Amino acid sequence: MLLEVRNLHASYGDAPALWDATLDVAAGQIVAVVGPNGAGKSTLINTIAGILRARKGEIRIDGADIAKIQSHRVCEHGIAIVPEGRRLFTHMTVLENLELGGWRADARALREGSLEKVLSLFPILKERRHQIAGSMSGGQQQMVAIGRALMARPRLLLMDEPSLGLSPAVVDDMFRIIRTINERGVAVLLVEQNIHKALEMAHHAYVIEQGRIVASGKPDTLLSNPRIREAYLGV
Repeated sequence: MLLEVRNLHASYGDAPALWDATLDVAAGQIVAVVGPNGAGKSTLINTIAGILRARKGEIRIDGADIAKIQSHRVCEHGIAIVPEGRRLFTHMTVLENLELGGWRADARALREGSLEKVLSLFPILKERRHQIAGSMSGGQQQMVAIGRALMARPRLLLMDEPSLGLSPAVVDDMFRIIRTINERGVAVLLVEQNIHKALEMAHHAYVIEQGRIVASGKPDTLLSNPRIREAYLGV
C-alpha cells in the first residue's frame, strides 16, 4: 500500500478538527474524499501533507511513518500537494513558479525532463511561460499549481478542491487532466466538493462528516446507498 493513514487526529489549537481517520491509497489509484463544507476534508489532506501537525495517529508511505517528520521533508517521500486556492507566487512568471516545484534534490536533477512533461500536459503554459502568474485566469492558475506539484515528480498527488471557483467547462477539463495524470502512474488523493465528478473518476472513496470518516467503499456502492446519498452526499 502506498499511503496508509491510521487513527489520525488533528486540531487547530485546542479545537479538534479530525478524529480517528483511517484510509488507504494504493499505487495507481484515484481516491476521493467527499463530504459537506466544514467536514474536515482540507484538514485531512493538510495533515497528510505535513502542513498541519498530527496530534495522534500514523501516516505511512511505503510503510514508513512520516507523521512526525518536519513538514518540508514530506516531499522527499514522493508526496506533492495542490493546495486549495492554488497559492502561487503571483508576482513571478509561470516558468518561475514551475521551476520552484522541482527544487527537491532528486527532482532538480531531472527538472528539464519534468518541465517538458508538464508543458506537454498544459500547452497553454508553454505559450505563456513568461507571463506573470497572477495575471492569468483562474483555470490557468490552477494548471500552474498542478504543474508545480508535478515538477516534484510525486508518486502521490494530494489535490485540495481543484475545481473550486472554476467555470463548468474548465472543471470538465480539470478532471480530464487529473485522469491523465493518474494514467501516467501518479496516485491521487482528491478532496473535492463536486461530489459527482469526484466519484465518477475515483477507484475508491471516503465520506467525511464533522471530522470523522463515516463511510467508505466503491463510488457506485456509496451512490446506491440511500442513507449515504441523503445524509452525506446531498442527493
